[in-house]
Amino acid sequence: MNFSELAKYLDQITKTSSRLKITSLLTELFARLSEEEIDKVVYLLQGRVVPEYESLEFGVSEKLVFKATIKALNVKKDYLDQEYKKTGDLGETVEKLKTQHQHRPFYENVQTITEVYKNFYRIASLKGEGSQEEKINLLSEMIRESDPLSARFLVRIPTGNFRMGFSEMTILDAFSWLICGDKSLRESVEKAYHVRPNLGYLGKLAKKKDLDSIMNIKPKLFIPIIMMKAERLSSAKEIIDKIGECVVEPKFDGFRLQIHYQKTSQTSNDSDKKIKIFSRSLEEVTFMFPDLIEAIKKQISAQELIFEGEAVGYDPDLKRFLPFQETVQRKRKYGIAEVSMKIPLRLFVFELLYKNHLSFLDRSFIERRKELEKSIITSNDPQRDIVLVTTKGIARSEEEIDNFFDSAIKKNLEGLMAKKIMGVYKPGSREWNWIKYKKSYSQKAIDTVDCVILGYDLGKGKRSDFGIGAFLVGIYDEKSDQFLTLAKIGTGLSDDEWRNLKDKLSKHHLEKKPKNYLVSEEMSCDFWIEPKIVVEIRSDGVTKSPIHTAGLALRFPRLERFREDKKFTETTKKEEILKIFR
Repeated sequence: MNFSELAKYLDQITKTSSRLKITSLLTELFARLSEEEIDKVVYLLQGRVVPEYESLEFGVSEKLVFKATIKALNVKKDYLDQEYKKTGDLGETVEKLKTQHQHRPFYENVQTITEVYKNFYRIASLKGEGSQEEKINLLSEMIRESDPLSARFLVRIPTGNFRMGFSEMTILDAFSWLICGDKSLRESVEKAYHVRPNLGYLGKLAKKKDLDSIMNIKPKLFIPIIMMKAERLSSAKEIIDKIGECVVEPKFDGFRLQIHYQKTSQTSNDSDKKIKIFSRSLEEVTFMFPDLIEAIKKQISAQELIFEGEAVGYDPDLKRFLPFQETVQRKRKYGIAEVSMKIPLRLFVFELLYKNHLSFLDRSFIERRKELEKSIITSNDPQRDIVLVTTKGIARSEEEIDNFFDSAIKKNLEGLMAKKIMGVYKPGSREWNWIKYKKSYSQKAIDTVDCVILGYDLGKGKRSDFGIGAFLVGIYDEKSDQFLTLAKIGTGLSDDEWRNLKDKLSKHHLEKKPKNYLVSEEMSCDFWIEPKIVVEIRSDGVTKSPIHTAGLALRFPRLERFREDKKFTETTKKEEILKIFR
């Protein structure tokens, strides 16, 4: 297929707000693509050239696109600036200029999807000296040889301004329709995605109608599995009533990590041990934890392993865990060696997902735990070990749960996790196999709620210096593929925190409100933000609300902390907030 045909589909999608219509358009598009094209198109629909867990970014700024456009269309910078101010959208500006100058002898070559994808992949791969100039040359050539509509999307894709108003879930819907002509396979396709979160790979399987491979998908080393989530309850009685006799473990407040380990030879050389570490948002963070890497190499007893744990800051002198605000300083790109000395970590492992070519996802918790304990080598001195298996107990009564809970709180931990003894591991799911039971911070305060920032308003008075006066938070509703508002927060931050927040938000500006942001007129914002920044919000309760689209609102909300380890798909579910309200 030519890229110009793809551009027509993209144009139709941008003009509709109906999820059903978007699904229909995607299904029609996927049906027309070849097996060699579908994965490439799926990645481009995400504004990428590789799956989300691979850290290959375009590295294309708006300034670079300006230079490429000037070179491609032979226009002056002042004129381009002037036209851009009229539209506020660089893609539309380039499309307009191409249309106005069609009478000029611009050579238009028919570019296939594969050719465009290869050029974008090359742009993303270019690094080092001279790479920016080469990116400008490649992009300018693509713009020059395209038709006006194609040029709009050629500019939008690499600049990160490609949100089409639908998420991965809509693409999974389209895969089901592609395979069987309806949505009956959606659950199976989503389950496969949670084990292998590579939409391009799944697109190829859907195109071939390879239902057997989709239904029986297994974990693969160095491809992260979307992590299972826990339900929440507020008392030991509720836990016993819900799941009965259970395993209880301490709940740590650190970085939840998924570790992939492979020993590539029979030698004991560390160089023959390959390790990748992923965060809960599928970001590879291996380079951030050199101390954990060294410990894992020494303490793993297996050929291949995928396991999960929580990395927590630890003070070896005082023998106490550090609060999350200190632990979070380990999440950085620079000065890693220095901060790893200052804030040492302990990795408490609690889940086994895969070992020596075998998936453990469908095995009971007690079986997974037994095999996990065999896989971790520990010494007789726990103070020396960096990698530790979490302690566990069996609770048969409310009293036993409360005793374990009190013990965890005394150690400065968050609370406990209660797990079904025979429960399986369900990637990406939030079910009653796991229940978190956390301490209350005050008589009135509810448990915190994870939200995503959707937009913000300009400040007035003193806040005008910061450029921000309040920010709007919401939750993601997977069923409708929409973002629902829950609170607008304008108090509770220090001056430095407001400045810091404004800096974070400025990196994710959108030109207009996305179609799947369901926001009432009363909650409209001066600026809209990509759903990239997840925050933990504390409040004094939940109340009904006629102006927030979740139908509920947080009372006296305040920012607790940023959750850089979470994606918008991991915000608190509406059903959980309803439970709090009830």
